[in-house]
Amino acid sequence: MSNPLPIEERFRRPSVMGVVNVTPDSFSDGGVHLQPAAAVAAGWRMIDEGAAIVDVGGESTRPGSEGVSADEELRRIVPVLEGLHGAPLSIDTAKVEVARRALELGAELVNDVTALRGDPRVAELVAESGAYLCLMHMQGEPRTMQLNPTYDDVASEVAAFLEERLRFAVDAGIQEDRVCIDPGIGFGKTVEQNFELVRRLDVLTALGRPVLIGFSRKSSLGRILGDPKATTGPLAASVAAAVAAYERGATIIRAHDVREHVEALAVAAAVVGA
Repeated sequence: MSNPLPIEERFRRPSVMGVVNVTPDSFSDGGVHLQPAAAVAAGWRMIDEGAAIVDVGGESTRPGSEGVSADEELRRIVPVLEGLHGAPLSIDTAKVEVARRALELGAELVNDVTALRGDPRVAELVAESGAYLCLMHMQGEPRTMQLNPTYDDVASEVAAFLEERLRFAVDAGIQEDRVCIDPGIGFGKTVEQNFELVRRLDVLTALGRPVLIGFSRKSSLGRILGDPKATTGPLAASVAAAVAAYERGATIIRAHDVREHVEALAVAAAVVGA
């Protein structure tokens, strides 16, 4: 489904992307939306609460997760996308078969955590369809990404990677004004590196593309609050991270708790006069 607006007009700052993981093993809501009816109800609720788009995913990318086949991913997400027909939708996938079916069912954005490295055919599909695209940075792969993430300068290295992937996308025929970028909070980063990426978000916004931040419920939030073994973070911490990211230039905030993020960001925007 092609939207004629450039992505920065389609998603005004700040916009909230709701999260519906149709998986048994996602880090925060694994299993909660595994039944299609529950996932569909959650998606419509997020739209009612003010989400600009709902991101549907059928494969967990939490640390240590194993992949699933395209057939299994499609089995999970197709009934959900059908039940959300007419809603603004994003598909969280790196597989061309899944992305193609999702676009046929009305999705307008492909959210690729591999930044077109998992299946380069996704680039051709996005170029042909005119869909929006999100390119995310990840060091390593989900199974191993948190074993020992290492950077000399995390913000500069993530920006350089995303600049290169943006160039790849444009060379593949995707219009630059269809693309947003995501530094990949929690995807091959330490707690300190995650917070540094938000603190130095200007390094990413300098690339000239809207930035998406997904800090919602991430374990770094629980760990910064004193639990070294935390696997998730609390709602209040998620909202705080979202507001901090918005104030530093983020456009889209990916969140599990839509209403609270929409309300907090509306107030933050009012404070800065947006």
